[in-house]
Amino acid sequence: MTLEEQVAELAAKEAIRALPQRYCDCVWRDDTDGLAGLFTEDGSFIAVMPESSMTVSGRDAILGMFQQALGMKPRPYIHNHVIEMKGTDQASGRCYLDLRAGRQNLEIMGAGYYEDEYRRVDGEWFFQSRRYIALRMDELPDGF
Repeated sequence: MTLEEQVAELAAKEAIRALPQRYCDCVWRDDTDGLAGLFTEDGSFIAVMPESSMTVSGRDAILGMFQQALGMKPRPYIHNHVIEMKGTDQASGRCYLDLRAGRQNLEIMGAGYYEDEYRRVDGEWFFQSRRYIALRMDELPDGF
């Protein structure tokens, strides 16, 4: 791999690493438009809970889901982000979640991990899909 290719891959990984960081920032600030904007137009969000699952596809539907879900005031902490490049415009990754309850003195309310697919569109990285696997969820958002 040439030096230019290495630098391009490092820059891509840093842009991808920023997606989950921006995701958490948007959740904390109740910025549903910002959250939906992190997904491609045809992106999807999948939640696999201990006793149920749901899939939401398309940026508008994702926006509506987040508008409902943020009412419970989740406070996410994402860590241990692993990224695998699949070319210059696609990648996949995992990151792990400790979820705190903003309405309950930041007590732990859930834990799990995300399996993500990323895609670069017009030079910018987005979530193509974000699949949340809940290992523990003490409270579910409305609509789940």
